[in-house]
Amino acid sequence: MAEFESVRVDKLPQGTLLDVREDYEWEAGHADGAVHIPMDQLPARLGELDPDEDLLVVCRTGGRSARVTSWLVDQGYSAFNVVGGMDAWLEAGRPIVSENGQRPTVL
Repeated sequence: MAEFESVRVDKLPQGTLLDVREDYEWEAGHADGAVHIPMDQLPARLGELDPDEDLLVVCRTGGRSARVTSWLVDQGYSAFNVVGGMDAWLEAGRPIVSENGQRPTVL
């Protein structure tokens, strides 16, 4: 596994927020403007990401995003793991939206 950097929600640099959670998690609540590619689909959809942009990778708590961040760094991307994931995002009071018509929440 490649070494990579982690960033806190309150210290995020400029970049593309990449949410790697499953569809049902995304639909329940996600950061507005984030790009959604579930972790298991990423190898097939890698071409959807701009290799010249920093990627800020997020999941629910940080485990999946750490694995994805390491893999992206191995592929030559500039990627950062968002510490604490969407749980930390919500705790920091950052806004989320939903795709299911319900009040946004993190699953």
